[in-house]
Amino acid sequence: MAPDKCAPWRRLRAGRRDRTRTCSGLGDGRPHAAVRDVVAIAVLTAAALTTVTYMSARQRHVPAASVSELPEKATREVQADVVAGKLKKQPRVDFDQVVGAALAGVTGDNQAEYSIAVADTASGDSAVYGQGTYDTASIVKVDILATLLLQAQDDGRRLTAQERALTEVMIENSDNAAALELWRRIDLAAGLDAANKRLGLTGTTGGSGLLWGLTQTTAADQLILLRAVFGSDGALDATSRGYIRQLMGRVSAGQDWGVPSAADGAFEVKNGWLRRSTTSLWDINSIGRITSGGHTYLVAVVSRGSTTQAGGIALVEDAARAAVGAFTKAVGDSAAS
Repeated sequence: MAPDKCAPWRRLRAGRRDRTRTCSGLGDGRPHAAVRDVVAIAVLTAAALTTVTYMSARQRHVPAASVSELPEKATREVQADVVAGKLKKQPRVDFDQVVGAALAGVTGDNQAEYSIAVADTASGDSAVYGQGTYDTASIVKVDILATLLLQAQDDGRRLTAQERALTEVMIENSDNAAALELWRRIDLAAGLDAANKRLGLTGTTGGSGLLWGLTQTTAADQLILLRAVFGSDGALDATSRGYIRQLMGRVSAGQDWGVPSAADGAFEVKNGWLRRSTTSLWDINSIGRITSGGHTYLVAVVSRGSTTQAGGIALVEDAARAAVGAFTKAVGDSAAS
Protein backbone atom coordinates (compact mmCIF):
# COMPACT_ATOMS: atom_id res chain seq x y z
CA MET A 1 0.00 0.00 0.00
CA ALA A 2 1.30 3.41 -0.93
CA PRO A 3 2.40 5.54 2.02
CA ASP A 4 -0.10 8.13 3.30
CA LYS A 5 1.50 11.38 2.30
CA CYS A 6 -1.11 13.38 4.19
CA ALA A 7 -0.43 11.73 7.53
CA PRO A 8 2.04 14.36 8.78
CA TRP A 9 -0.48 17.08 8.08
CA ARG A 10 -3.25 15.16 9.75
CA ARG A 11 -1.15 14.71 12.89
CA LEU A 12 -0.54 18.48 13.00
CA ARG A 13 -4.27 19.02 12.98
CA ALA A 14 -5.17 16.40 15.54
CA GLY A 15 -8.38 17.18 17.30
CA ARG A 16 -9.57 19.42 14.48
CA ARG A 17 -11.98 18.74 11.64
CA ASP A 18 -10.77 16.32 9.01
CA ARG A 19 -9.05 18.39 6.31
CA THR A 20 -7.99 15.52 4.08
CA ARG A 21 -9.58 17.24 1.10
CA THR A 22 -7.32 20.25 1.49
CA CYS A 23 -4.11 18.22 1.08
CA SER A 24 -4.85 16.84 -2.35
CA GLY A 25 -2.41 19.30 -3.87
CA LEU A 26 0.43 18.59 -1.46
CA GLY A 27 1.96 16.07 -3.80
CA ASP A 28 5.08 14.62 -2.26
CA GLY A 29 4.28 15.80 1.23
CA ARG A 30 6.04 19.18 0.98
CA PRO A 31 3.99 22.33 1.47
CA HIS A 32 2.17 23.62 -1.59
CA ALA A 33 3.78 26.65 -3.34
CA ALA A 34 1.04 28.97 -2.07
CA VAL A 35 1.71 27.81 1.48
CA ARG A 36 5.43 28.41 1.04
CA ASP A 37 4.71 31.90 -0.20
CA VAL A 38 2.53 32.69 2.79
CA VAL A 39 5.19 31.40 5.17
CA ALA A 40 7.90 33.40 3.40
CA ILE A 41 5.85 36.58 3.49
CA ALA A 42 5.13 36.11 7.17
CA VAL A 43 8.85 35.63 7.92
CA LEU A 44 9.86 38.67 5.89
CA THR A 45 7.12 40.80 7.45
CA ALA A 46 8.19 39.82 10.96
CA ALA A 47 11.80 40.65 10.11
CA ALA A 48 10.81 44.02 8.65
CA LEU A 49 8.71 44.87 11.67
CA THR A 50 11.56 43.93 13.99
CA THR A 51 14.05 46.05 11.99
CA VAL A 52 11.79 49.09 11.78
CA THR A 53 10.86 48.78 15.43
CA TYR A 54 14.52 48.45 16.41
CA MET A 55 15.40 51.57 14.42
CA SER A 56 12.47 53.42 15.94
CA ALA A 57 13.56 52.35 19.40
CA ARG A 58 17.11 53.59 18.84
CA GLN A 59 15.81 56.94 17.57
CA ARG A 60 13.46 57.27 20.53
CA HIS A 61 15.99 55.83 23.03
CA VAL A 62 13.57 53.05 23.97
CA PRO A 63 15.25 50.26 26.01
CA ALA A 64 15.89 47.15 23.91
CA ALA A 65 13.76 45.05 26.22
CA SER A 66 10.64 47.02 25.26
CA VAL A 67 11.20 46.71 21.50
CA SER A 68 10.06 43.14 21.26
CA GLU A 69 7.08 43.76 23.48
CA LEU A 70 5.22 46.31 21.32
CA PRO A 71 6.37 45.87 17.70
CA GLU A 72 3.03 46.77 16.16
CA LYS A 73 2.60 49.93 18.23
CA ALA A 74 6.14 51.09 17.48
CA THR A 75 5.65 50.44 13.78
CA ARG A 76 2.45 52.45 13.77
CA GLU A 77 4.32 55.29 15.45
CA VAL A 78 6.98 55.23 12.75
CA GLN A 79 4.33 55.26 10.05
CA ALA A 80 2.54 58.15 11.78
CA ASP A 81 5.80 60.09 11.98
CA VAL A 82 6.37 59.63 8.26
CA VAL A 83 2.88 60.79 7.39
CA ALA A 84 3.11 63.73 9.77
CA GLY A 85 6.43 64.70 8.26
CA LYS A 86 4.96 64.75 4.78
CA LEU A 87 1.97 66.83 5.89
CA LYS A 88 3.79 69.13 8.28
CA LYS A 89 2.99 72.79 7.62
CA GLN A 90 5.59 75.50 7.41
CA PRO A 91 6.13 77.42 10.65
CA ARG A 92 3.69 80.29 11.11
CA VAL A 93 5.05 83.66 10.05
CA ASP A 94 5.92 86.04 12.87
CA PHE A 95 4.26 89.12 11.37
CA ASP A 96 5.28 91.36 14.28
CA GLN A 97 8.90 90.59 13.47
CA VAL A 98 8.39 90.96 9.71
CA VAL A 99 6.67 94.32 10.01
CA GLY A 100 9.10 95.51 12.66
CA ALA A 101 12.05 94.79 10.38
CA ALA A 102 10.40 96.63 7.50
CA LEU A 103 9.74 99.68 9.68
CA ALA A 104 13.24 99.88 11.11
CA GLY A 105 14.22 102.47 8.53
CA VAL A 106 10.97 104.45 8.62
CA THR A 107 11.43 107.55 10.76
CA GLY A 108 10.10 111.08 10.76
CA ASP A 109 12.00 113.98 12.22
CA ASN A 110 13.88 113.54 15.46
CA GLN A 111 10.89 114.21 17.69
CA ALA A 112 8.27 112.07 15.93
CA GLU A 113 6.94 108.80 17.30
CA TYR A 114 4.43 106.42 15.78
CA SER A 115 2.69 103.08 16.13
CA ILE A 116 0.99 100.98 13.47
CA ALA A 117 -1.31 97.95 13.43
CA VAL A 118 -2.13 95.85 10.34
CA ALA A 119 -4.49 92.90 9.84
CA ASP A 120 -5.27 90.69 6.85
CA THR A 121 -9.07 90.39 6.77
CA ALA A 122 -9.00 86.96 5.11
CA SER A 123 -6.54 85.12 7.36
CA GLY A 124 -6.97 87.20 10.49
CA ASP A 125 -3.18 87.50 10.82
CA SER A 126 -2.08 90.81 12.29
CA ALA A 127 0.93 92.76 13.47
CA VAL A 128 1.47 95.68 15.81
CA TYR A 129 4.53 97.92 15.83
CA GLY A 130 5.18 100.50 18.54
CA GLN A 131 3.59 101.06 21.92
CA GLY A 132 2.02 103.81 23.96
CA THR A 133 -1.14 105.89 23.76
CA TYR A 134 -1.72 108.74 21.33
CA ASP A 135 -4.17 111.59 20.86
CA THR A 136 -6.86 110.52 18.43
CA ALA A 137 -7.50 113.91 16.83
CA SER A 138 -10.22 113.40 14.21
CA ILE A 139 -9.98 109.61 13.84
CA VAL A 140 -12.16 109.48 16.98
CA LYS A 141 -15.02 110.61 14.77
CA VAL A 142 -15.41 107.01 13.57
CA ASP A 143 -15.67 105.96 17.22
CA ILE A 144 -18.20 108.71 17.93
CA LEU A 145 -20.34 107.52 15.02
CA ALA A 146 -20.08 103.88 16.16
CA THR A 147 -21.20 104.95 19.65
CA LEU A 148 -24.15 106.93 18.27
CA LEU A 149 -25.24 103.93 16.20
CA LEU A 150 -24.94 101.54 19.15
CA GLN A 151 -27.07 103.82 21.28
CA ALA A 152 -29.65 104.04 18.49
CA GLN A 153 -29.69 100.25 18.22
CA ASP A 154 -30.31 100.01 21.97
CA ASP A 155 -33.26 102.37 21.57
CA GLY A 156 -34.60 100.31 18.68
CA ARG A 157 -34.37 103.16 16.18
CA ARG A 158 -32.38 104.43 13.24
CA LEU A 159 -30.64 107.80 13.05
CA THR A 160 -32.79 110.86 12.55
CA ALA A 161 -32.41 113.02 9.46
CA GLN A 162 -30.50 115.59 11.50
CA GLU A 163 -28.18 112.97 12.93
CA ARG A 164 -27.49 111.62 9.47
CA ALA A 165 -26.66 115.09 8.22
CA LEU A 166 -24.27 115.63 11.13
CA THR A 167 -22.56 112.25 10.75
CA GLU A 168 -22.09 112.72 7.01
CA VAL A 169 -20.21 116.01 7.31
CA MET A 170 -18.34 114.75 10.37
CA ILE A 171 -16.85 111.78 8.49
CA GLU A 172 -16.75 112.97 4.88
CA ASN A 173 -15.52 116.51 5.59
CA SER A 174 -14.11 116.00 9.10
CA ASP A 175 -16.36 118.79 10.38
CA ASN A 176 -15.46 119.65 13.96
CA ALA A 177 -18.70 121.44 14.84
CA ALA A 178 -20.68 118.34 13.87
CA ALA A 179 -18.33 116.18 15.92
CA LEU A 180 -18.83 118.38 18.98
CA GLU A 181 -22.62 118.22 18.66
CA LEU A 182 -22.58 114.44 18.34
CA TRP A 183 -20.06 114.19 21.20
CA ARG A 184 -22.63 115.86 23.40
CA ARG A 185 -25.41 113.59 22.14
CA ILE A 186 -23.53 110.42 23.03
CA ASP A 187 -22.89 111.75 26.58
CA LEU A 188 -19.28 112.77 26.05
CA ALA A 189 -16.50 110.43 27.24
CA ALA A 190 -18.88 108.35 29.38
CA GLY A 191 -20.90 107.34 26.34
CA LEU A 192 -17.81 106.65 24.24
CA ASP A 193 -16.13 104.55 26.93
CA ALA A 194 -19.26 102.49 27.50
CA ALA A 195 -19.60 101.77 23.79
CA ASN A 196 -15.91 100.92 23.44
CA LYS A 197 -16.20 98.35 26.20
CA ARG A 198 -18.86 96.58 24.12
CA LEU A 199 -16.78 96.90 20.96
CA GLY A 200 -13.75 95.32 22.66
CA LEU A 201 -11.46 98.34 22.93
CA THR A 202 -9.36 98.25 26.08
CA GLY A 203 -6.76 101.00 25.62
CA THR A 204 -8.95 103.95 24.65
CA THR A 205 -10.20 106.66 27.01
CA GLY A 206 -12.51 109.49 26.00
CA GLY A 207 -11.21 113.05 26.17
CA SER A 208 -12.02 115.25 29.14
CA GLY A 209 -15.07 117.46 28.92
CA LEU A 210 -15.65 118.70 25.39
CA LEU A 211 -12.13 117.76 24.23
CA TRP A 212 -13.12 114.84 22.05
CA GLY A 213 -9.94 115.21 19.94
CA LEU A 214 -7.77 114.45 22.97
CA THR A 215 -9.27 111.00 23.41
CA GLN A 216 -6.36 108.63 24.09
CA THR A 217 -5.94 105.45 22.08
CA THR A 218 -3.50 102.86 20.73
CA ALA A 219 -2.91 101.52 17.24
CA ALA A 220 -4.00 98.08 18.46
CA ASP A 221 -7.29 99.49 19.76
CA GLN A 222 -7.94 101.27 16.48
CA LEU A 223 -7.49 97.93 14.74
CA ILE A 224 -10.16 96.47 17.03
CA LEU A 225 -12.47 99.34 16.09
CA LEU A 226 -11.83 98.68 12.40
CA ARG A 227 -12.64 95.00 12.90
CA ALA A 228 -15.92 96.02 14.52
CA VAL A 229 -16.75 98.20 11.50
CA PHE A 230 -15.49 95.97 8.69
CA GLY A 231 -16.14 92.58 10.25
CA SER A 232 -19.25 90.45 9.84
CA ASP A 233 -20.48 90.33 13.43
CA GLY A 234 -20.17 92.07 16.78
CA ALA A 235 -22.07 94.75 18.68
CA LEU A 236 -22.75 96.84 15.58
CA ASP A 237 -25.46 95.40 13.37
CA ALA A 238 -25.08 95.02 9.61
CA THR A 239 -26.90 98.26 8.83
CA SER A 240 -24.71 100.27 11.21
CA ARG A 241 -21.52 98.72 9.87
CA GLY A 242 -22.59 99.40 6.31
CA TYR A 243 -23.35 103.05 7.08
CA ILE A 244 -19.92 103.70 8.60
CA ARG A 245 -18.19 102.01 5.66
CA GLN A 246 -20.21 104.07 3.21
CA LEU A 247 -19.17 107.37 4.79
CA MET A 248 -15.51 106.35 5.11
CA GLY A 249 -15.55 105.55 1.40
CA ARG A 250 -16.71 109.08 0.54
CA VAL A 251 -14.17 111.33 2.26
CA SER A 252 -13.57 114.68 0.60
CA ALA A 253 -10.80 115.18 -1.91
CA GLY A 254 -7.67 116.21 -0.08
CA GLN A 255 -8.54 114.05 2.94
CA ASP A 256 -7.74 110.71 1.32
CA TRP A 257 -4.07 110.62 2.27
CA GLY A 258 -2.57 108.31 4.89
CA VAL A 259 -3.22 104.56 4.72
CA PRO A 260 -4.63 104.73 1.15
CA SER A 261 -1.04 105.39 0.00
CA ALA A 262 -0.47 101.63 0.52
CA ALA A 263 -3.49 100.66 -1.60
CA ASP A 264 -3.57 99.58 -5.22
CA GLY A 265 -7.36 99.40 -5.26
CA ALA A 266 -10.38 100.47 -3.24
CA PHE A 267 -10.13 102.00 0.22
CA GLU A 268 -12.13 103.52 3.07
CA VAL A 269 -10.36 105.97 5.36
CA LYS A 270 -10.61 108.51 8.16
CA ASN A 271 -7.69 110.76 9.01
CA GLY A 272 -6.91 112.99 11.96
CA TRP A 273 -4.54 115.92 12.33
CA LEU A 274 -3.99 118.22 15.28
CA ARG A 275 -1.36 120.76 16.15
CA ARG A 276 -0.84 120.77 19.91
CA SER A 277 -0.88 124.27 21.33
CA THR A 278 1.47 123.30 24.14
CA THR A 279 4.29 122.09 21.86
CA SER A 280 3.36 123.31 18.36
CA LEU A 281 4.02 119.71 17.21
CA TRP A 282 1.61 117.68 15.10
CA ASP A 283 -0.48 114.59 15.79
CA ILE A 284 -1.09 112.85 12.45
CA ASN A 285 -3.26 109.69 12.35
CA SER A 286 -4.90 107.53 9.69
CA ILE A 287 -7.18 104.48 9.90
CA GLY A 288 -9.01 102.49 7.26
CA ARG A 289 -9.42 99.48 5.02
CA ILE A 290 -7.41 99.05 1.82
CA THR A 291 -6.82 96.48 -0.91
CA SER A 292 -3.23 95.75 -1.92
CA GLY A 293 -1.52 92.86 -3.66
CA GLY A 294 -4.74 90.87 -3.87
CA HIS A 295 -5.33 91.16 -0.13
CA THR A 296 -7.61 93.34 1.98
CA TYR A 297 -6.02 94.95 5.00
CA LEU A 298 -7.17 96.96 7.99
CA VAL A 299 -4.52 99.54 8.86
CA ALA A 300 -4.22 102.01 11.72
CA VAL A 301 -1.34 104.46 12.12
CA VAL A 302 -1.08 106.94 15.00
CA SER A 303 1.75 109.43 15.44
CA ARG A 304 2.85 112.47 17.39
CA GLY A 305 5.67 114.96 17.50
CA SER A 306 6.14 115.87 13.83
CA THR A 307 7.34 119.43 13.36
CA THR A 308 5.13 119.97 10.33
CA GLN A 309 1.83 118.56 9.11
CA ALA A 310 3.38 117.53 5.80
CA GLY A 311 6.18 115.73 7.62
CA GLY A 312 3.67 113.86 9.77
CA ILE A 313 1.65 112.79 6.74
CA ALA A 314 4.82 111.57 5.01
CA LEU A 315 5.72 109.53 8.10
CA VAL A 316 2.28 107.91 8.30
CA GLU A 317 2.28 107.08 4.60
CA ASP A 318 5.82 105.67 4.63
CA ALA A 319 4.93 103.45 7.59
CA ALA A 320 1.71 102.24 5.95
CA ARG A 321 3.45 101.34 2.68
CA ALA A 322 6.34 99.57 4.42
CA ALA A 323 4.11 97.56 6.76
CA VAL A 324 1.59 96.50 4.12
CA GLY A 325 4.34 95.69 1.61
CA ALA A 326 6.19 93.51 4.12
CA PHE A 327 2.95 91.80 5.14
CA THR A 328 2.07 90.98 1.53
CA LYS A 329 5.57 89.69 0.76
CA ALA A 330 5.61 87.50 3.87
CA VAL A 331 2.26 85.96 2.93
CA GLY A 332 3.51 85.28 -0.60
CA ASP A 333 6.79 83.76 0.58
CA SER A 334 4.97 81.54 3.07
CA ALA A 335 2.56 80.27 0.41
CA ALA A 336 5.41 79.51 -2.02
CA SER A 337 7.52 77.57 0.50
